[in-house]
Amino acid sequence: MAQNNDHKIASLLIPKEMNKIPLAICLLGGFCWMSFSRETPEPPQPNIIWLNIEDLSPHLGCYGDSTVPTPNIDRLAREGVRYTQVFTTAGVCSPSRNAIATGRIQTSNGGHNMRTMGNTYPEKTGLPKEYSVVMPPDVKHFAELLREKGYYTVNNAKTDYQFEEPPTVWDESGAKADYLKRKPNQPFFAMLNCYFTHESQVWENAKKPLRVNPSKVKIPPYYPDTDSVRLDVARFYSNISLMDDWVGKQIKRLEDNNLLNNTIVMFWTDHGDGLPFVKREIYDRGLRVPFIIRYPHKKEAGTTDNQLISAIDWAPTVLSLANIPTPKYMQGKAFLGKFKRKIPNKYIFAARDRLDSEYDRVRAVSDGRYEYIYNFFPEKPLYMDIAFRKKQASMREILRLRDEGKLNPIQMKWFAKTKPQEEFYDLQTDPFQLNNLTLNGLYADKLAEFRKVFKQWQKDVKDYGIIPEKEMVKQMWNGADAAPTTLNPEIVISNGFASIGCKTEGASIGYQKIEENIPEPTKWEVYKKPVAINKNEKIKSVAMRIGYKKSDIVVGE
Repeated sequence: MAQNNDHKIASLLIPKEMNKIPLAICLLGGFCWMSFSRETPEPPQPNIIWLNIEDLSPHLGCYGDSTVPTPNIDRLAREGVRYTQVFTTAGVCSPSRNAIATGRIQTSNGGHNMRTMGNTYPEKTGLPKEYSVVMPPDVKHFAELLREKGYYTVNNAKTDYQFEEPPTVWDESGAKADYLKRKPNQPFFAMLNCYFTHESQVWENAKKPLRVNPSKVKIPPYYPDTDSVRLDVARFYSNISLMDDWVGKQIKRLEDNNLLNNTIVMFWTDHGDGLPFVKREIYDRGLRVPFIIRYPHKKEAGTTDNQLISAIDWAPTVLSLANIPTPKYMQGKAFLGKFKRKIPNKYIFAARDRLDSEYDRVRAVSDGRYEYIYNFFPEKPLYMDIAFRKKQASMREILRLRDEGKLNPIQMKWFAKTKPQEEFYDLQTDPFQLNNLTLNGLYADKLAEFRKVFKQWQKDVKDYGIIPEKEMVKQMWNGADAAPTTLNPEIVISNGFASIGCKTEGASIGYQKIEENIPEPTKWEVYKKPVAINKNEKIKSVAMRIGYKKSDIVVGE
């Protein structure tokens, strides 16, 4: 994690041979020569749009749940491919999104604690109020890799992936970010976030009309069947209906702009339902999510895909669909496109660590039918006393009934004073995961298989969860009390080209060309090769490694 100050800028100066080879440029540090006249055009790059939804398990009509109509999502499934075995790597947003943004499980990034940006509950954790996770130096946000290849990248508007992204990631990020602002015929990648199903909307929408009758909802066995619980479940389904309306508007906007038939639409959620004993858990109900892809011209319309997919596979799949190979640092594998994996997943992995002010460490392995869970702190209760979710009336009701001794043994499972070190479940016979099979001899061979897979995974993939969080942050900051600052980029201008380097390992470099009497650009371009400039132009540059502070802005002319 340490900053490598001995790293030298390779080939900052344009070689003298440049004047002898007018059709080529020499790229920085290990780049090859590229002939403009012989460059082979890349295959067409499709537009890709992500409809990313918060806090939702597969409670949709196209997945067999008819509690509330979801006609717009059902249309996506009818005109596209519905995936049935898709899992996130955490049951809560920030760690899950850290994995999604990097194509790596969050425990290998140090992004596993919920959360690092915004509020770390310093009064209990002893941490700074917030910190940006320092990624391994080669790790980038995958949208930056798309932008390098000419994509117009848009985020509207949530980030929440445990780090401040470098200014090179997005063309636009924020509530007004819009893929329609791209250049004519420029391919775009747009990440559009929908908040309607977020946990908080159960109480914040309390005064809105319900779209579901509380008496008609199904109550899982781990909840007491009370009016308060039924009302919250009905409210959650009503929010699903609101979200479906939003999806319909996004589809219509693509249609109105003649983009639907040349855009790949991907619908997904960041983890399971925003309801008690679902969100934040790494049981199947907290990890299994809906995932639908609609291709241009309804390719493969109405089909179902049962392959096992992890959320760390989404980023490499988007890159593959854009004809970009999977970077070596990514642990996920593309399941579609030019660089589709040859061997399908056999298992998916997940983790739970600090949640707000409470610490735990749990890991899970699933193959879609069986799930193995390893509790590193079996002496801790399963239930984590998190203040935020107590805003939900049903959560307060469950706690009241617990304290009054009115919960049955199934409902009390969540509140056991300790938990087993190992848990093993057959989801086919026990979908609510009520019966731990670790002592059932009929499952001994299958349990042994999962134990072996878990132990191998722990050996193969670095798990920062083993390091106390305060110590981990100190290591990320090279022993200092604050995040390091990215070293300033260095600009060398020669023969009409500006070359830019940065001695901070892993830094992303952005640049802007500026000229008198012309408005300055509002965004930073991704620097990857020397930039042609004329005598009237200046070039500005900024650099940033993920987790470090940005450098100063440097001007060359």
